[in-house]
Amino acid sequence: MERVAWCHSDSDLDLPANLRKNVPMTRTFARIGFLLFVAVFSAGIWIYSFTQSLEQLEQRGQSDLALATDSLTSELASYRQLAVSLADDPRLQSQDITPEQLAGLLGRLTDLSGALDLVLLDRRSGYLASAVGQNALDWANMPLVARAFQGTVGRDLIFGDAYGRRVFLYSVPVFAGEAPVQRVLVIMIDLERVEADFRGSNPAILMSDDTGRIFFSNRSELILQSRSEFLAGNAAPVAARTPLVILAERFSGHELWSIANERYLPARAIHIETALPVIGMRAEALIDARPALTTAWLQAAFAATASLFFGAVITFVGSQRRSLALANEVLERRVAERTHELSDANTALRAEVAERIEAEQALKRTQDALIQSEKLSALGKMSAGISHELNQPLMAIQSFSDNAETYLERGDVKAAQSNLSRVTDLAHRMGRIIRNLRAFARQEPEAVGAVDLVKVVRAVLDLADTRIRQLDVGLTLDLPDALWVQGGDVRLQQVVLNLVTNAIDAMAELPNRHLTISAEHGASVRLFVRDTGPGLTEPAKIFEPFYSTKSIGEAEGVGLGLSISYGLVQSFGGNIVGSNLPDGGAEFRVELNPHLEEAAE
Repeated sequence: MERVAWCHSDSDLDLPANLRKNVPMTRTFARIGFLLFVAVFSAGIWIYSFTQSLEQLEQRGQSDLALATDSLTSELASYRQLAVSLADDPRLQSQDITPEQLAGLLGRLTDLSGALDLVLLDRRSGYLASAVGQNALDWANMPLVARAFQGTVGRDLIFGDAYGRRVFLYSVPVFAGEAPVQRVLVIMIDLERVEADFRGSNPAILMSDDTGRIFFSNRSELILQSRSEFLAGNAAPVAARTPLVILAERFSGHELWSIANERYLPARAIHIETALPVIGMRAEALIDARPALTTAWLQAAFAATASLFFGAVITFVGSQRRSLALANEVLERRVAERTHELSDANTALRAEVAERIEAEQALKRTQDALIQSEKLSALGKMSAGISHELNQPLMAIQSFSDNAETYLERGDVKAAQSNLSRVTDLAHRMGRIIRNLRAFARQEPEAVGAVDLVKVVRAVLDLADTRIRQLDVGLTLDLPDALWVQGGDVRLQQVVLNLVTNAIDAMAELPNRHLTISAEHGASVRLFVRDTGPGLTEPAKIFEPFYSTKSIGEAEGVGLGLSISYGLVQSFGGNIVGSNLPDGGAEFRVELNPHLEEAAE
């Protein structure tokens, strides 16, 4: 917080002296007001959360209390129904049965029913018999007996030395035809045995009779206490520990008890109650309110923490606003300066980009021209042989034509046909040479398609045939009928022609001149061009531009042929490698991607 105060003090220097004196007081009031707001807001959150949690706990407690009371009343009602059913037994109405026989009968019925005792009373003689064989109570003065003699079911709760436990009693009349009720059957139920199923469960439940004495509870410490004494903090002598309700208050429609001096009851509890007229009791439950208090305090603490956090953030942000405004003004000036600089740089950059685009276009044109010039250079080197290839057939055609004319004048048609057939063969040969020259010299688009590599090799050998024969170069071909690859027809001819002419030039001064061209198909298509020349001096540099092993000044020694071939093969997605053979000579391996679908010629 000291950092926030210093940031404020820097901006306060611009205020008048009288206002600067009021700034600390204003801030103090603002902080106190904010803390009061946080306290009120957190208290509101606490009250709302506590109320909602109490509502949920009370609803759950009502369900638990209803379940416990239904279970108790159902079990007691079953004993009542049992007593009504037993009262219809004719033996209980008979005047001829002895008390000993009645006692034996009641004992057997008690064992079968699970009751504490069964007692049979008579209007005239009073006590007749019981299952346990003793007359332990003053039956004549008990209201439930009087009700039964009137023909209705009576009930009562007792605790005494006779049985040493809490007992619930039902009295039912024993009818004998239309005559008035002369006998009454009393069934006695042990509440402690019924209570055993509930003991220790949650929430704490207590049930009291009309006098307020607690007769039934799942907390044994409360048994037989008077409810009024329990609320006043005065325990009955039979209680081992004395609960004390030190405060009973209402909160948002809920009754809250504060309980002290009891480890088995909640210190803060929601009290709910309901009447049980069927068994003459009032049921109450004490629901632990600690979950509601915990939830309320946690939510209030979270609200207070969040409010303080956001308040601190807002305070810090406010303290930085003026510093940010000054920094923003400086920044705007710098931005304006840099914007002007960037504008100039952007203009220069556009000019540079335009120059680069133009340079790239010029480079592309130069590369295309260089490739074309290399092709024309290759044609120029073979021009003498090509001229010879064309002149020789022309002279032969002229000679064979003259001979055919002479034979026709003589009437020798067969000899004339033979001469004309030779003229046709020579014309086809000249046409094939001219087609190869025209195809090789044309500009080919850069698109890659299906090319028959074997056809390319044979076209190149047609172009280089004269030079091969002039230098008496032996030729070995190991090629299939067709081998389709991905490439460009003319550009691939240029690569193969460059490799063939380089091999012929390398062997020109040697006595043993032999050229081997083979191809194989695998994952890639590989073309091998091998010669018996002196080999490669520096295989790693042969594809560099302007690198050449030929004599300086030779027309053929520019050093761009292999570099251009390397670039063309790369454009097809392939590769070209040069190496020396173990027995002497050089080998160039061209690797190309196969064309999966067979192309039509």
